[in-house]
Amino acid sequence: MKLRIGKIPYANLFPIFYTLQNECDCSSYEFIEGVPSTVNKMLRDGEIDISPSSSIECLRNPSLYRIIDSHSISSKGPAGSVLLFTDKTISELDRATIAVSSQSETSVALLDIVLRKFFGVQCDLKVSEQPEKAGAEAFLLIGDDALKYRTQNSRLKTLTYDLGEIWNKNTGLPFVFALWIARRGIEEKEELLNRVVKDLNTAKDVALKNLADIAKHSAIRAFMPEEKITAYWDKIDYDFTEEHKKGLELFRKYLEDLWYL
Repeated sequence: MKLRIGKIPYANLFPIFYTLQNECDCSSYEFIEGVPSTVNKMLRDGEIDISPSSSIECLRNPSLYRIIDSHSISSKGPAGSVLLFTDKTISELDRATIAVSSQSETSVALLDIVLRKFFGVQCDLKVSEQPEKAGAEAFLLIGDDALKYRTQNSRLKTLTYDLGEIWNKNTGLPFVFALWIARRGIEEKEELLNRVVKDLNTAKDVALKNLADIAKHSAIRAFMPEEKITAYWDKIDYDFTEEHKKGLELFRKYLEDLWYL
């Protein structure tokens, strides 16, 4: 019997998974890869046991999950890889169509909150497999797609808005993009679950001290230099403290206001 762990192949989680798989005994773990929306569904359907999962998934189904303390993917300012690209200011986007990634419901909901709550504009959010090619007036990219587009199109005049930065400026709180959560009702794997929590603690501690070395092994070296990869990781907040919980609770409130919950 193995513990089935969801593995999101984004650069923001690479330091954790790289260190976990190289510094810890993973013989009792099975890693199952997928983008956030896929991993969310697999966790919800019981196909995996534990995963870094979109915060909106946890908020929608609190009875299904337990949160692993001290771990998240958050930002206390710029997130670096949840980016809105547009030739207009956000205030000029009222009634516009924005193409959004199909990979993350959390980021799409955050964009809607930013537009409606912080700027007072309402847009048609159109899900697309390739938002940058959808022909919309603006588009939202996340994860490695956002990093790659920003890096390779740095000479464009397109305005770039970092949603993590906008959230922090308007709330003073971190934004929690993802949490490590485990399914309830897997008591037969409790020992394995306790073990992976200890391994995650070790992986986070070791990774944060060795980001420059870990960058040498990242796949996004194909389009980003190592020093920029390290700088990107330095923006990410991997903790989950009381301040993060306040940010998550405010996100929940806004989701309820806009009928996402």
